[in-house]
Amino acid sequence: MSEKNVLNDQELEHVTGGEWRTVNTGDYRDAAIRSYPGLNAPVVATLHNGTQANATDWFEQADGRNWVYINAPVQGWIKGSILGYAY
Repeated sequence: MSEKNVLNDQELEHVTGGEWRTVNTGDYRDAAIRSYPGLNAPVVATLHNGTQANATDWFEQADGRNWVYINAPVQGWIKGSILGYAY
């Protein structure tokens, strides 16, 4: 996992709400966490396959994809399909 914007253990203890989901890119690549929805948005962090991410109920569409905002273990936007959302 990239070290940008990573919450520390104390901050993670206070994460409430959302739904913990497993990162699965479908191959060997890490998942890009972006500063806003869209493929051209800057990458603020990456998460390895198998990492647990807390998905909020904040969804957006951009670049023909659905994006979800995560608030742990990093904060940013990830493609919804990587967290198993099939819409």
